[in-house]
Formats: sequence, structure tokens, C-alpha cells
Amino acid sequence: MAYIAPIHRPSSVRHSIWSHVLSADEQSLVLSKANRLEIWRLNSDGVLTMAHSKIVNGTISMLQKLRPKDTDVDLLFVGTERFQYFTLLWDPETSQLVTNQSFLDPAEHQMREAQSMDRCIVDPSGKFLAMHLWEGVLSMLRLGNRKNNAMKLDWLDNVRLSEIFIRASTFLYTETGHPKVAFLYQTRSDASEYADSKLATYRLTSNDQNTEPSRFEEKDRIIDIDIQGLGAAMLIPVEKMEEEVKRHNVRNIESAKAHVGGLMIVGETKLLYIDEVTQTTVESALKEASIFVAWTEYDITHYFLADDYGNLHLLTILTNGVVVTGMDVSLLGKTSRASNLIYMGDNLLFVASHYGDSQLFRLNLLSDNPLEIMQLVQTMPNISPILDFAIMDMGNRGNESQLGNEYSSGQARIVTGSGIHKDGTLRSVRSGVGLTDLGILADLEHTRALFSLKSNGSQKVDSLAVSFLTETRVFKFDSQGEVEEVLSFSGMAFDSQTLFVKNLPNGQLLQTTPTRVTLTDLESGVVLATWVPEGVRTITNVSANDRWLLLAVEGRGLVSLDLQNDLQVVQETDIGDKDQVACVHVPPSLSDVGVVGFWTSGTVSIVDLFTLQPIHGESLRTSEDDASIPRDLALVQVLPPDVSGPTLFIALDDGNVVTFDISPELTFSGRKRVILGTREARFHLLPQPDGIFIIFATTENPSLIYSSEGRIVYSGITAEDATCVCPFDTEAFPDSIVVATDGEIKIGLIDRQRRTHVWPLKMGEIVRRIAYSPSEKVFGLGCIKRELVDGEEKVESSFKLVDEVIFDKVGKAFPLGTPSYVELVEAVIRADLPDSYGNPAERFIVGTSFLTDPDYGADTKVQGRILVFGIDSDRDPYLIVCHEMRGGVRQLAVMDGKIVSALTKSVVISTYEETSTTTGHLTKIAAYKGPTYPVDIAVHGNIIAVGDLMKSLSLVEYVPGGGDDGGSPKLVERARHFQSAWATSVCHIEDESWLETDSEGNLMILRRNPNGVTLEDKRRMEITSEMNLGEQVNKVRKITVETSPSAMIIPKAFLATTEGGIYLLGTIANHAQDLLLRFQGKMASVIKTTGGIPFNDYRAFRNGERAGDGPFRFLDGELLEKFLDQDEATQREICVGLGPSVEDMRNIVEGLRRLH
Repeated sequence: MAYIAPIHRPSSVRHSIWSHVLSADEQSLVLSKANRLEIWRLNSDGVLTMAHSKIVNGTISMLQKLRPKDTDVDLLFVGTERFQYFTLLWDPETSQLVTNQSFLDPAEHQMREAQSMDRCIVDPSGKFLAMHLWEGVLSMLRLGNRKNNAMKLDWLDNVRLSEIFIRASTFLYTETGHPKVAFLYQTRSDASEYADSKLATYRLTSNDQNTEPSRFEEKDRIIDIDIQGLGAAMLIPVEKMEEEVKRHNVRNIESAKAHVGGLMIVGETKLLYIDEVTQTTVESALKEASIFVAWTEYDITHYFLADDYGNLHLLTILTNGVVVTGMDVSLLGKTSRASNLIYMGDNLLFVASHYGDSQLFRLNLLSDNPLEIMQLVQTMPNISPILDFAIMDMGNRGNESQLGNEYSSGQARIVTGSGIHKDGTLRSVRSGVGLTDLGILADLEHTRALFSLKSNGSQKVDSLAVSFLTETRVFKFDSQGEVEEVLSFSGMAFDSQTLFVKNLPNGQLLQTTPTRVTLTDLESGVVLATWVPEGVRTITNVSANDRWLLLAVEGRGLVSLDLQNDLQVVQETDIGDKDQVACVHVPPSLSDVGVVGFWTSGTVSIVDLFTLQPIHGESLRTSEDDASIPRDLALVQVLPPDVSGPTLFIALDDGNVVTFDISPELTFSGRKRVILGTREARFHLLPQPDGIFIIFATTENPSLIYSSEGRIVYSGITAEDATCVCPFDTEAFPDSIVVATDGEIKIGLIDRQRRTHVWPLKMGEIVRRIAYSPSEKVFGLGCIKRELVDGEEKVESSFKLVDEVIFDKVGKAFPLGTPSYVELVEAVIRADLPDSYGNPAERFIVGTSFLTDPDYGADTKVQGRILVFGIDSDRDPYLIVCHEMRGGVRQLAVMDGKIVSALTKSVVISTYEETSTTTGHLTKIAAYKGPTYPVDIAVHGNIIAVGDLMKSLSLVEYVPGGGDDGGSPKLVERARHFQSAWATSVCHIEDESWLETDSEGNLMILRRNPNGVTLEDKRRMEITSEMNLGEQVNKVRKITVETSPSAMIIPKAFLATTEGGIYLLGTIANHAQDLLLRFQGKMASVIKTTGGIPFNDYRAFRNGERAGDGPFRFLDGELLEKFLDQDEATQREICVGLGPSVEDMRNIVEGLRRLH
């Protein structure tokens, strides 16, 4: 059984409308993102804010607005990919979208679907609607015209059209009240887009009451003309302008002039205007050829056009009064490649995009300054389409054999190759806690430490001590949040760095500098006691609680001081030359013990502060080659006391954090390891009620360590530049923290809930493939760049590196191809391969294919290459091996040092050998000729899974040569999924189970049965779980994490989709399968979603051959988590018959939600 839940919900905007959906007085922006509808309001600052969001049980393929008779608000029409339709109306009393009507397409579904995506058009009055769903068929609907049916859509008919291959359609503006529709079409399906097209217009209805549909025969055509060589695919209806003298049809067409009011046909090289009344045409040539993809109206004579290259244009109809004299297109600026354009009035333009970020612009079309014409107001981040991704920062990658940490997606950083062409970006996606900035205290650089203090007489924190390398400064806050810097504070020394400062319960202030420790009276500032190390030695580490102060002097001596007896030295010990103190810590809640980390030995010991003798200790090194050094310590109560005792956190110099459970006898157990970064973390303790602590760990990727439902969670936090942190619970800023960065100090508030955060790196080209090298700490990228140069499209590929820490490009790009031919990147992986000395070395392997070219391509045997790169000391890629192949190299993998390549119609396995630092070769040892067109491969052990474009999934075993028969190595097909599926990605899940995804959005868990009775049983792969995700999965990456025996879900893989969704896929533990399956069934029957589409219909498997009745042994985490959003009565209804109580089920679902 399988389970799937979203980590990052789809962000692609396919459809958008500007509508009076919330009220008659306000227009709102309605967006569709895969299976979600969002309503955005425009606030007084000119910024969009989301007002409402709804989940739909279906992938939205249509979104339009209708205007019922005698109403001032719009009705939303929504259609899904499975031909389910419904209308929505806003209920102001409940502030919810409610389903007004739902229905299915009554057409025969054995008809051939339209070649283009489903298209829906609405006439200008908002009363009539037409859909292109099937080739040669027009589905027509209309709103009722009586009070009792004004909100209901009636099917007029599914009418046969002679215009089969329609490129564009639109309703026209009419003055008669009879809707007219225009079709731009071609007569052959195999005609190129540059072939001649035809234009035909019809009345939609044939009677005056607009109740009888037209027959759409050739004799019914109003306009019927040929459109020559425009490459046209866009129609723009033009509204009529007011004329002093009303026009009538004229007999002499040649003498008639084209007036404003008709239709524009937008081509790649020309514009054609047609007067709807006289059918007079006006043609204008474009200054530069372009492919236009979206439009919206600014006014009757001005229209915005967006092209395929992310350019925004203004189309102007040139007029002399109402007579059209020509058309002109001028470039305004750059945007994301648009899916839709929405002009929102008040010079605001919204660019909805599937290929990049959606954007809101403010326009100033009258400005002479090109930089002022378009000003970006707001960006809606979008990571679709995700072409490839890499996973890093997963926990449990150490060598410890103990049980790893309970999985949390906060431990995973996913880096995606997102966007198309100029919108191509690298995106770092991490599920984490947000930090809300409340204000900036000062622009101060090089802060070394922060401490919150109470001034004399204050019950709450009201002061902040900031330590620098050579000085200390103190800032005091009043109850209103006003701040001032003070020149003195209770006798503190300001002329040196402060290592530690703290209020003590007895009204004293403890301050430690590198040269001394002082106790002062908080009220008078009088120095009460001082301790200075002997000679000229320096204090290197310090930690304290209310009773004890533990010091490290010069890294070789340990001193414990009693704070309740005026800094009396309790014990002092000299370690000598045998080791060195790396860090010290005094637990805030444990009595009379401290923790010491040692540099040379790599050990940590809990010591008695009376004697400084170790009580218990533990080595952090797991092998002879391990050189781990503890750099920071924290022994605190993170989990509730009734769940566990205190936990010891140890930050190592390599970015790992090791944890131990500490028993009442102070023994170590339950060792675990988590990777937080590439350099040591600093721990900053944030006390919480009931003696619990949260740890803010600062490294290049800061993390928050806290407890949730009985487990420790490591979550990223949006403070990636933080260097120092301290709690700051003041009257003006309750429950806040202070964060120092390299350039400023700011006050912030930690969010209560974790969510997904995205950081972009703009590449300006397609990041088609991505691979991560842990040892080199870089990403290897296969990029494709498309440019329009002097009207000619040029495509180039390259291999590039991006540093994971600074998240920016490093080294030089390695270009692929030559001016005489185009080479495309198809695959990029990293691998440990033997170098010329036989030692494992980090390598990037790149697979390419050649575009068909007369000089180098289809007419030659060479169709692709395998390139092996190393990384030099300057972090530049250098070529080691260039191996030519007879097919395009679609995918690559590594099996025990051998390179597996998926070519066109075959899979080849080769040995790799380097002969020097810059030379080497591949030797083919075996091949498999079964696939039609392999699109993905996955290797597990000696089994290669081949995902084919048509033949679904095959399992091929590599059989080494030699043995008793002395044969040569070979690839043998062991099992196959015999049903047809257009595979997009494959991945090993566990044991004999594999995941396959297809182009229809289906997910299939296939299992091989090697112990079958017959050969047929062994060869046939059976489906053990299946579901339709509603989005095409582009890539699946396997993850390996350990979970506790009681865990219900075992995470197995991440999935990334074309719509920008990232999902977690897991298997379900045997003990939880029955309960969760019954729970999903109850949820599906009780929870009613927008549109009234049944859950089983939405998630049922479907392709061209068969359709299921619902998800088969597959759980939808998004549905299960809706349980927490229901009221108590609904929750009780759902739990009837399940077994566990409502509270138990709430806890179970909370646990599922924490997975992402």
C-alpha cells in the first residue's frame, strides 16, 4: 500500500479571470492551480492578497465567468479534465464558494478528443458558453433567461462542425443580441502551423429567442475567407465604436472601408483586421516576427500581447475617426512567459504564468522613459514546470547503526530545475518555519554575540547587549518599543568583547570577557567580585546557569566558579598537552554538572562541577578516518519530561549534529545524527514554558530544533543569514527573538506553523537536468538556452556548476555542440568512478543527443555522446571522456562502477576506465534491445528498470560473464508490465516493488514475483497500488530514511510535477493499513468538496485503455488531513466504526501532517 501527500502544492497558473465574484462593488482575481481555485483581492496599496482558496476533486482545465440575468455578480464556470463541470457562486453570509450546479458532459466519450487542450469561450454578454472538447464537435450551453432559472446552465446541443482542426475560436461583439462565433481552422491535421488557414463565422443560434442552436453548415457561414501564410493562432474580437451615422451592409465591398468593430487575426508575421459588417480587411506587417500566446484588452483600440519569448507588446488599431487604417505593435518590456493576461484597470496588468513566476505590473504607457513604462509591483512565486530535482540535507547519513531520526521533510532541502527558457531558475525548496521581521534595530556589522537583559526594577527583559570583537554596546527599550543606546549598564565593561552576560536571581549581573569575570550589583553597578586567570592567559569558552560558571582557559584549563559565593573557585584542572577543550556547556536545568567537548580526542564528557572529573563520556568518531570535532553543546529538555529526559546536542565541525538521550544516571544512549549544513552550527537556546527549550541552530542553512507530538523536529527557518540569536520577550515585543546578520540586527517573531519556503537562483535558461555532488558541494546542471537573434531562433546547451552554500554559479560553463550542429543535454548524474590510480573520484556524467542536421545528425551513425567531467581546483569542469553513441543518450545510471545508458531503442551497459587525469574510455559489454523509446531508468542492485514511452515498465537483469558457462556479460529481461502506459519516470520503492508514473498523471506501484509458480507468473508485474494524481510527474527521487517501529508511514520517494507540485510518497506499515483505508473511505463519503465531484472519480486510475473505480490501495494524504479542519460533530461521524476515538484519530492525522 502507498501514501502520498503534498510538500509544495502546485504553483502553476493555467487560467485566470478578473471577475465580480465576491460582490458587485469589487472585482477580484480568480486563479486556477491544478486542482485548486484561489480568489485574490486587490488592496488599497495596489497589492494582491489571497481572500479564499478551495480544493476541487479534479484537475481544472476550464475557468470562465458568466453573468446571470438581472444580477450584478458573476457566476464561475469550472471544468475538469474528466469532463465534469460545475458553477460556483459566492455566499456572502458564510464567505464561501458554494456549488450552484454540477453536471457531466453528455457527449459520447468514444469520440476523438480535440488535439489542443480543452477550450471554453463565453460571449460578451456572459449568457452563452461554448466548449471544444471533441474533434469536430461544439458543445453549447446557455444561462436561463427567466427568474427561476437565471442561475442554471442548459445544454443547447453538441453540434457537428465541418471545421475539424480548429486553431482558435472566439465570440464576437454583436448589437442584435444574437451571439456570433468565429473559428480559425485548417483543413488537414497534418498541415503545418504556417500553412494557409480559413476563417468562418456563424450565428450560435438560429431563432430570435436564441434557444435553437445553429446547424453550422457551410451555407450558414456569415464570413468565410482564406487566411494566407500568417502562422495565425489567435483571434481578438473588437467592440464597435459609437458612430454618428449608423452603418448598413453595402453592395460594393471594394469601396467600403473597415470600421472599428470586428475581428483581428494575429499571426507571426502579419496582422489582419476584418470589419464584421462589410467584411473589409486591413492588413499590417509586423516589424519583427513573433509567436504570440496571450492577449487582453486595454481599450477598444489598444490590446496587450504576450509572446513566447516573454515579451509584452502593445497592439494599437490605427484609426481615422472610426475607420481602421492599420495596426501597429510596439514592445513594452519583459515579463514571464504568459499563460494569460488580465488587465485589471487602473493601469494594473497581471501576467499569469505556467512557465515562470506570475507577476503584477503597474503601467505608464505615456512615459517616455522605457524604465517607467512597466514597474513590477508583485511576484507570485512559481516553480513549475519542474524538469528535474536533487535532494540534499537528508538526515541519517552517518555511519551509526542506531535508529535514525523520525523522518521530517524539514530535514530535506530539495533543489529544482524549474521554468522554461528565459524563466528558467534553480529553486531551493525547504519545508520550514518562517521568521516574521518586526523591525530593524540597527545596521551593525560583525556582531559576535547577543544577550537579553533586565535592568534594575524591571520584571521583563528590556535591554539588549551586543558584543563585538573589541567592544560591547547595550540598547534599552521602553514599553512602547522605543530604543536608546545607554552609555553604562550596572557596571558592565564596554571596552572589550563580552563572551557571556546574564542576570542572576539574587539581583546581580554576571559578565565574562576574554580577560576577566565580574559580578556587579544590578542596582548600584558596584563590582562585588572579580576573577582573573593567572598570568596573561585568555578565557576561550564560557557557559553558566544560575549556580555555576564553567570556563575554559587557553583551551587547556578548566575552572568551575560558584556564583552564589562571589565567584569562589570550586575546582581548577589543567588538561595539559594531551588534549584541548573545544567547547563547554552548563545545562540550565541540571544541577552541578557540565559538559565538555575535546578537540584532539573528539570526545564529549559530562563532568562533576565540584571536581571537574568526568562522570560519563562518549567518542564522536565512528572510524579511524573520522576526525569529528565538537564545536558547540546543548544539554536541555527539548521533549516533554513525561516523554523523555534531557537530550544532549553536539554540533560537529562538518555540519553534523549528534544527539544522545541522557538518563538520570547521566549515561549516553540513543545516538542519532542529522546533517544541518556544511560547517559547524552554533546553538542558541530559546526557553519556553514548563522548562522546555527550543534550539535555534545557526549555520549556512539555519534550523529550528523543537519537539512536536513527542518527537524532535529539525526544521529549516527563513533566517538564512543569521549569525547570532537570543530570546527577547519584552513588553513591546512579547515572545520575540533578536537576530544578528552580517550587516544588521533585527527583531523577529517565529511562526507557529511550518510551511514551504522557496529561494530562487535565476538562470535565464532551461535547467533540464540537475545532479548533486556531496563531496564537491556543487550542483551539476545541464542547461538549454534559447535566444532570438536577428529573427532567427538559436539553441545552445551547456554543463554548469552551482555552489550549494552560496547558491550561485561557480567556475566556467562547458559549452556543448558546435556552430554546425546542435547538441542537447538529455541526462546528468554524479557518480564515484575510479580514477587513473584506481581510487574513487567524484565525476559528473552527461548524456546528450544531436538534433537532426544535414552536417551531423540523422545521416551519420553518431546520434549522441556520453561525457565524463571532473572538477578542478578552480571549480571548473574539465572533460575526461567523450564517447560517441549511435543513439541519443536519454538517461544515465551507474551500477557498481559501470555506466548504464538508455539510448533510442536500447539500453547499454559499459565499463569505465581512466588512463590519465584527462583521458579515459568506455567499453560496451552488454545491451538490451527491447524498449521502443526509454524515457527513464532506475538501478537497484543488478536490476535495471526501464520506463518506456509506450511499453510501460520492464525489469532487466545484468548477468556478469564468466561462471560455469564462461559466457559474456548480458542483459536479460526478467519481468514486464504488459499493459500499455506512456511512462514518464520510474523508481525502486522496496524489495520487488517499483513506482511508475505516466503522462496521464497515474501512479502505479508494480511488484515483481520472482517466486511465482510458472514462468509467466515470474515475468508478469502486477499492480499492487494505483491512483491518479491529476498532474504529470516528471521525476521521482528515492529517499532512504529510518523510522521508528510504530511509524504508520515509511517515506520512500519525492515526486515533482509539471504543475510545480512536490509530493512525498511512502509505504504504509502493515499494522496501519486496514485502519487508514477505512478512514479514507469514511472521509470520502462524508466530506463534500466544491463542485460535488466524488473523490473516487477524481483519484481513479485512467488512461486510454481503462479506467478504475477509485484509488486502489493508495491513500491521499491531502484528503486525510482535512479531518483536522472539520467540526467536532463531523469528526465524530467519521470515526463511527473505525475503532480509535476522535482524539486518537486527531493525533494520528497530526502525525501524518508532520511528515511534510
